[in-house]
Amino acid sequence: MNTTDYRIDIDLTRQVLQLNGAGGVVREYPVSTGKNGIGEQLDSGCTPRGRHSIAEMIGAGCAPGTVFAGRVPTGEIYEPALRRQYPGRDWILTRIIWLQGEEPGYNRGGPVDTYNRYIYIHGAPDDVRMGVPDSAGCIRMRNSDVIELFELVSEGCEVNLSE
Repeated sequence: MNTTDYRIDIDLTRQVLQLNGAGGVVREYPVSTGKNGIGEQLDSGCTPRGRHSIAEMIGAGCAPGTVFAGRVPTGEIYEPALRRQYPGRDWILTRIIWLQGEEPGYNRGGPVDTYNRYIYIHGAPDDVRMGVPDSAGCIRMRNSDVIELFELVSEGCEVNLSE
């Protein structure tokens, strides 16, 4: 199947990401979305809703656990000692799938712009709980899951976030 034949659906209530193809669900992964809930406003810490697409894919070929800051690998590989050293860090690991909104005024443009809010699907430390809202607004996944997803999708892939 061609990567453009897939669609990502994220159920913000169930905390599940589904990769769908022509025949239905191809893969399903547990995720963790915004601990501040659901919403589109800049600096809210909420996960946006609506129609999106993949704008950029960052981290191809990076080792599992690669730490990113400002979408650039830091040269570090995550381990618990790093968390003790930097306890307040928002750990963005392994791969980044950067989303852009497709609905002007709702999740695109102005203070509701998903892309300018830096909303990603990305890897997280293995001990981060999935299935519960606990991120800063992004969609967190297990590192092995985000690697698999990254290999199956491409820029432009449709992404829907709904309650």
